[in-house]
Amino acid sequence: MKRAKWAAGISAAILFYLFPAATFAQDSLFIIPKPLIQQARLGHFTFTAQTQVFSSNEFIGAADLLHEHPYIHFKKIISLTAIKQMPKQGIILVRANQKDTLAQNAYRLLVEPKRIIITAHQPAAILNAIATLRQIAYTRKNGDQIPAVWIEDRPAFGYRGLMLDVSRNFFPIPFLKKYIDIMSLYKLNTFHWHLTDGAGWRLEIKKYPELTQKAAWRTNANWKYWWNSGRKYAEMGTPEASGGFYTADQARDLVSYAAKRGITVIPEIEMPAHSEEVLAAYPNLSCYGVPYKNSEFCIGNEETFTFLQNVLDEVMSIFPSKYIHIGGDEADKSAWKTCSKCQKIIKDFNLKDENGLQSYAIKRIETYLTSKGRKLIGWDEILEGGLAPEATVMSWRGEKGGIEAANSGHDVIMTPGAYLYFDAYQTNPIGQPEAIGGYLPLQKVYAYHPIATQIDADKQKHILGVQANMWTEYMPTSNQVEYMAFPRVLALAEMAWTAEKNKSWNDFQLRLQKHYLLLQRLNVNYYPPSTALSVLSTFDIDKKTATVTITSEQFEPSIHYTVDGSAPTATSPLYHAPISLSATAIVKTAIFKGDIQIGKTAELQVDIHKAIGKKVIYNNSWSTNYPAQKEITLVNGQTGDLTYGDGQWQGFLGDFDVTIDMDTIQLLSQLKIRFMQSTGPGVYIPAQVTVAVSEDGKVFKTVPKSDNDVPYTDPTLRFKTFVFDLKGNIARFIKITGKNEKNGFMFTDEVVVY
Repeated sequence: MKRAKWAAGISAAILFYLFPAATFAQDSLFIIPKPLIQQARLGHFTFTAQTQVFSSNEFIGAADLLHEHPYIHFKKIISLTAIKQMPKQGIILVRANQKDTLAQNAYRLLVEPKRIIITAHQPAAILNAIATLRQIAYTRKNGDQIPAVWIEDRPAFGYRGLMLDVSRNFFPIPFLKKYIDIMSLYKLNTFHWHLTDGAGWRLEIKKYPELTQKAAWRTNANWKYWWNSGRKYAEMGTPEASGGFYTADQARDLVSYAAKRGITVIPEIEMPAHSEEVLAAYPNLSCYGVPYKNSEFCIGNEETFTFLQNVLDEVMSIFPSKYIHIGGDEADKSAWKTCSKCQKIIKDFNLKDENGLQSYAIKRIETYLTSKGRKLIGWDEILEGGLAPEATVMSWRGEKGGIEAANSGHDVIMTPGAYLYFDAYQTNPIGQPEAIGGYLPLQKVYAYHPIATQIDADKQKHILGVQANMWTEYMPTSNQVEYMAFPRVLALAEMAWTAEKNKSWNDFQLRLQKHYLLLQRLNVNYYPPSTALSVLSTFDIDKKTATVTITSEQFEPSIHYTVDGSAPTATSPLYHAPISLSATAIVKTAIFKGDIQIGKTAELQVDIHKAIGKKVIYNNSWSTNYPAQKEITLVNGQTGDLTYGDGQWQGFLGDFDVTIDMDTIQLLSQLKIRFMQSTGPGVYIPAQVTVAVSEDGKVFKTVPKSDNDVPYTDPTLRFKTFVFDLKGNIARFIKITGKNEKNGFMFTDEVVVY
C-alpha cells in the first residue's frame, strides 16, 4: 500500500512537467539516436561528490551502470523500498506505476536543478536512459553540468544489432568490451559474434580440442595472403601459427559484461558451409574424408549431426541468448551431388534436390535448438529448399529474402549489404585503406528504412529490426575496425531506434558534430569527414538539360564552383542549389574557408552529346544482377558514382558488345566509354575496346582499337575512359565491343558520342 501511494505521488509530480507553460531557450543537448520527445527546462543539474543514487529494487542492478558515468560518484545505491516520498535531491530510478501512460519499452528522463528522475517499466529501458545520461556527459565540454530537460523515448525496433567477424581477424577481449561499451552508449542491444568461419575457429569447445589447437590457427596473419596462398592451418605453438581463440570463461565474462549494458550476445557457429577449418581438423565430417577439399559438412554423415549438437550444447552453456546463429550461407553443394551418403538422404526423405538437402539439415538443427528452448537464426540462404518452421531470417542479399520470409509469417532482421555492410568504402577509395569494395557513405546508411513497401501491412510486425555487419577480411587491427565502423554505427543507431517520420538527415548531421568529441574522449579511431567533394549530374531527356549536384561530408561548407573549366576561387559562385546546364561543360568546385581553399578541387565533365536517348542494341545482354537503368543506361546522359551498385553502372559477364543506332546517318567526331575496375569483388576493365561504324548496320568499318593499360594486379578502385577519334566518319550505327579477358564482371556507365 505504501508503494502504491508513493508511486501515485511520483506520477502526479511528473505530470506537472508534461504540460509546461513554455519551452526555455538554453544550451541544447545533441542526443543520438534522436529522442521521441525532448523539451528544455529552466536551470541546470550539477553532479557533485555528494550526489546520491536512489533506486527501486527492480532497477538496482541497472543502476550500478551509473558507476561508469564520468561525473557520477557514489558508494552505494540507496533502496527506495520503504520510502514514503520522493527524495528532493540526487539521481532517482523508479518503476512506473500501472496507470502511467509510459510505453512498456520506454523511459522518461526528467532533469531538474536538484535531482534527476528516471522512470520506466523495465530494466532494459532504465539502461537506455542511463545510456542517454552517459552520452550527454561525453558530448559536452563541461559534462559535470547538464541543462534541465524532459525526455521521453522508446525504440522503433526491438532488435538493434551490430556484428563483428573475429574469424578473418582475431580481436582481443579488451577491444570487444570497448566495442560493446560504445554500442551501449548508442542504444544498440545485440552483439552478433561471428565466431567461426573458414579463416579460423575462435571458441573453445572442450569436447573437440582440435578446434582450438589447429582450426584456430593459420599459416599467415594477413588474410588476403593466406586466402591466395593455399589456405593452410597450423598447429598451435608452431612459429608460423597466427590466430587465437576465446576460452569458454572469457566468452562467459563477455556475455555478462554485455548484459550489464543491456546487450545480448548472439553467437554464430557456421554450418553447413564456411567450415573449412573444422574439416581440416576433423576431415571425417566432410564428403571426401580428407582436409582442404571442400568447406561443407557432409549432410549424409550422421557423425556431422553428432558433432554439431555437441558443439551447440557447449555454445548454449555459454550463451543464454534466445537466438543461436547457424550461418547457412553460400554453400557450394557440388560435393553433395557426388556423395553417396548425401544422395541417399535425398532419396530416403524424398527431397527434391541439394537445396532440399540443405533445408533438411537446417530443419534438423532447428528442431534440436527448439528442444533446448532456443531459436535458430540464419542468413537468407536458409530459405533455399524451404524454411524451417520457427527460423528467423537475416536478409543480407538485398531485401528480397526478408520480404519473402516476412510475408510468409517468419521473423526477419534486415541487414542488406548495400546499406549495412560496413566493410565497404565510406568515401572515394583513392587514398583509403584497402577494403572489400563497394561504396557506402554515412548518408546512405542513415537513409535506409527496414520496412519495405512490398511487405504486407499485417506482416510488418515480423521485421524485428536491423543489423550492420563488420566483415574483417581487410580489417587486421582494432584501429581499422573502428575506422570502418564509426561514425556509420551512429547512423545505424538512429535508423534502428528513431521512428522514420522523426528522422532528418540535416538534424542528424548537426547533432553528429558534437559526437566527434565523444569518440575522441573514448579514443575511437573514427573516419573523419572528408574535404573531398562529390559532383554528380542527372539528365532530363525531355528538357535536354543536365542538373549537377555537389555534396560534401563537411558540415555546412562554403562550396564555390565554375562551369567554364577554370579553377574555382573564393570569389567564384557559391553553391547553394543544383546547377542546371544545357550544353557540355566542365564543372570544377572546391571548399573554401575565407580565402583559403580546403582540400582538392573536384571536377566533372558533363557531356550533353549526340547519343543521349538513342536506341542501344545489346548483342550480349547485361547481367540480370546489375541491369542499372536497362536499355537506357548507356545513353541517359548520366555517369555513375564510386560504386557499381549505384544504379548507373551496368554490369556484363562475357564480352561487352552493343550497337548504338543514331537514328540518322551523321558526321561523327569522337566516342568515349568508361569502365571501372575493383579487383576485390572481381570487377575488371576490358583488355581492349574496339569501335566500328556503319551507315546501314551491315557493313562496318573498324577504327583503331584501344588497349587497357591499367594492371589487373592493382587492388585499388580504378577507372579508365577509352577515347576514339571518329573525325571524318559518317555513320548511323556504332558498334562497341570490349574483351573480357578475366572472365569477371565489366561495368560501364555511359557511351558519349560527338
